[in-house]
Amino acid sequence: MSGLAKSPARRDPPFLVAGLIAVAVAYLALVVFLPLVIVFVEALRKGVGDYLAGIGDAEALSAIKLTLLVAAIAVPLNTIFGLAAAWCVTKFDFKGKNLLVTLIDLPFSISPVISGLIYVLLYGANGWFGPWLQEHNIQIIFSVTGIVLATTLVTLPFVARELIPLMQAQGSDEEAAATTLGANGLRTFFLITLPNVKWALMYGVLLSTARAMGEFGAVSVVSGKIRGLTATMPLQVEILYNEYNFVAAFAVASLLALFALVTLAVKTLLEARFSDELAAQRWR
Repeated sequence: MSGLAKSPARRDPPFLVAGLIAVAVAYLALVVFLPLVIVFVEALRKGVGDYLAGIGDAEALSAIKLTLLVAAIAVPLNTIFGLAAAWCVTKFDFKGKNLLVTLIDLPFSISPVISGLIYVLLYGANGWFGPWLQEHNIQIIFSVTGIVLATTLVTLPFVARELIPLMQAQGSDEEAAATTLGANGLRTFFLITLPNVKWALMYGVLLSTARAMGEFGAVSVVSGKIRGLTATMPLQVEILYNEYNFVAAFAVASLLALFALVTLAVKTLLEARFSDELAAQRWR
């Protein structure tokens, strides 16, 4: 009885590999790299002086401060929520777990404009709670509060979605062992759970921060685009561009682009560190 000959390992033709790489590089250059270069070229088109003047304008500085303030509020809120939700989903069994995971993912599937409109329908002058808010002199729409709420909604899934798969893969053996040795819930969380997910947590926080600072759609709906008051950096770019103040618009846009590049660099470092840690855990 003759045995079947083993087929050689599949090897793709070199021209196919080179062609796919060329297509991918060309696509990225056209869609990502070229627009990024244009932002900086246009920002510096009239010289460094005009560039600095565009960034140093009072309204631009107000937009920068507001963007940082909103990110500083929304990201910690979603970090706390993401940790709590991931711990709840991965460490406990309860009714409605699948519904909770679905609700966490919901902002991914909803248009940011719709996310902003939801808050207008709830807290606007003619919204469900509008009359009550007016009676108590509370303003949410066209204020920093509304911007924070809208930004928190669109950035809600990022931290939780980075933590849940990792915590599911790690299991609960270490936490169970700590509990057996007498550690309470908080001690187990800070000494076992949190150190095991720190790189994924930092990655989620980074993505959430990048999205918070660059969010346009939801913020545009709830902010009113009031210059110097409720205009964030993306909104300020639109306002300046619509006024044909291209240098100032691209100057502010370049700050967002610089942050995106820094985010990319930090993301690469975190991914490398995260991969090394996962590899180390597999060899334990």
